[in-house]
Amino acid sequence: MASSLSLHVDAEKLRVLNSKITKCALCPRLLEYVRQVGQDKVRRFAGEEYWARPVPSWGDPNARLLIVGLAPAAHGGNRTGRMFTGDSSGDWLARAMHETGFANMPTSRSQNDGLTLKDVYVTAAVRCAPPGNKPLPFELLNCSRYLESELKLLDKVRVVLVLGKIGFDAYSRAAGVKGLVFSHGARYDDLDDKVLLASYHPSRQNTNTGKLTWSMWLQVFRTARAILENDRA
Repeated sequence: MASSLSLHVDAEKLRVLNSKITKCALCPRLLEYVRQVGQDKVRRFAGEEYWARPVPSWGDPNARLLIVGLAPAAHGGNRTGRMFTGDSSGDWLARAMHETGFANMPTSRSQNDGLTLKDVYVTAAVRCAPPGNKPLPFELLNCSRYLESELKLLDKVRVVLVLGKIGFDAYSRAAGVKGLVFSHGARYDDLDDKVLLASYHPSRQNTNTGKLTWSMWLQVFRTARAILENDRA
């Protein structure tokens, strides 16, 4: 009973935190940019209403896997209001999570598409889409407070998967970890009873050029799954 109550309390605290995130106004440059993107749109989404504000994290409050990305995409999460949703990066993530048992379906199209996550929580270094996918240092610092809060609330996390150098550095800062070097496939064990895995971000820039192949990407998720299964053994 106590464990169930604790889970309920943490889930409510995450909900409250996400509500604060969506109302955040700490970075005027980012707010102006996401609102402008939401007004200008692109032709293929001209008939849609954009979310156009900070995007909350989402997933299983009881997660043992935490995924830390860079930021919502301008016409992905900034449009749909859900991280890794409505763009190719979201489909790469959903497909890999589905193939390794963390998601119930292999695509991520909208908030109401029926996608649910099991044992995984998805967050990011920055909660607003930044111009050119390049947040400024003080914007990363402003947003770090939310990741720090999530790390305290998600107390069952055993594996942290960071996507890209910015996500890697953001997690290291929030977790108070120093001296680690980012590379695709890097693994760091015994970081406060957690395992840190690193991957290139599944952006078109990486996937279309072959810098990140599907086999490379899927292997990272298989590694995460193997770690968690070994914990249960």
